[in-house]
Amino acid sequence: MSATGKAPIATEVPWSDSLTAYDKEHFTTYLRFLDAAADDGTYEEMAQKILDIDPQCEPERARNAARSHLDRANWMMTTGYKELFAD
Repeated sequence: MSATGKAPIATEVPWSDSLTAYDKEHFTTYLRFLDAAADDGTYEEMAQKILDIDPQCEPERARNAARSHLDRANWMMTTGYKELFAD
C-alpha cells in the first residue's frame, strides 16, 4: 500500500487470463474507469481524476496508464467477472 492507504497504481496493468491480486485491489478503480468512459471522458481526464497522474507533466504515462486500466476494466466486465462468482 502507498502512504495514502491506497494500493499503488501501475502504469501498465498486469495482464493475465485470470483475475489477479491487482484486479481485486483495483476493482473500484475499474468501475470508475467504466463510468468515466460511459460519460465520454478522455484518457487525460481519467488519468488526472482517477489515477492522480498529471497529463500535462506526464502525457505519455497518463495516456498509457488510463488506456491500460480501461482495457482491463472492459475485460473484467466481459470475462473476468465470472471468476468473482465461481465456487
